[in-house]
Amino acid sequence: MEGPGAAAVQEVPDIAAEPGEALLRVKMVGMCGTDLNTFRGRNAMVTFPRIPGHEVAAEVVEAGGDLAAGTMVTISPYTSCGRCPSCLRGRVNACQFNETMGVQREGAMIGRVVVPAEKVILVTGLSQRDLALVEPCAVGFHAVRRAELKSGETVVVLGCGMIGLGVILGALRQGAKVIAIDLSDAKLDVAKKLGAHETINASTDVKSRVAELTGEGPDVVVEAVGAEATFLQAVDLVATAGRVVYIGYAKAPIAYETKYFITKELDIRGSRNALRSDFDDVIDELRKRPDAGDLIVTRTASLDEAAEALADWHARPGDFTKILVKF
Repeated sequence: MEGPGAAAVQEVPDIAAEPGEALLRVKMVGMCGTDLNTFRGRNAMVTFPRIPGHEVAAEVVEAGGDLAAGTMVTISPYTSCGRCPSCLRGRVNACQFNETMGVQREGAMIGRVVVPAEKVILVTGLSQRDLALVEPCAVGFHAVRRAELKSGETVVVLGCGMIGLGVILGALRQGAKVIAIDLSDAKLDVAKKLGAHETINASTDVKSRVAELTGEGPDVVVEAVGAEATFLQAVDLVATAGRVVYIGYAKAPIAYETKYFITKELDIRGSRNALRSDFDDVIDELRKRPDAGDLIVTRTASLDEAAEALADWHARPGDFTKILVKF
């Protein structure tokens, strides 16, 4: 990423692993909404130029321990300092000083990448494609964990992009009833095929339809869009004494009618990144659902086609759920 609206393939120096690090040969990388916002110049956490990529399928070239050469792996792309309040509470996913690959530091959209060996996750029984889906699904699974969603409860998922679809898979794994909402009928169709019990187009009277389906409202609403309208809608839709979990980043300050926080006695929670346990749950789920990737992935591009694919996503965001770049 050379700057807003500018992406290109460039030659970079080769790298070597130091003690405690693993050298990986990248096989496939997913592009996410963060990469799209970077391309659009809307990601305040990114400075240019930046190599993107943190959804990774890779092969071990050189490492120690159980990471034998040729082993297929994925990566936990976050850092954790071990000293800040969140790290000391065991919530290392929300480290105060986190630097995610492809965002605050260089990413994995490169032929060979070096990462701390402790961040490498050995995986068997998944295709390269599905390995590249683990991290974004794990972000959705973590939101389900933050919601403390239980079997038999109803969850409304606002947004059926990649992260929202991860929420849907995680919620179904918990035995919840899932209502998926999006503006794109194509994305709603994917949500339905993945197992969502009901879908609602966001251009319709969502509140009335949710009331028809739930009565007093859903137990949980997960916001996976990052828009002012959906941030407010989450609080409006959720049942009294319900839980709201925000994954999306709103682009501007939002003015709430805060009385609903109190009169509904809501639990309002943020969800950031994912824990290793979320990665493990996703890996287990994708082994059981080899069809999921067929539904989720919109386009697979070569490295030379990656900039063009990103520009197409920018021009027609409703047409894409997940773009994978194959090396």
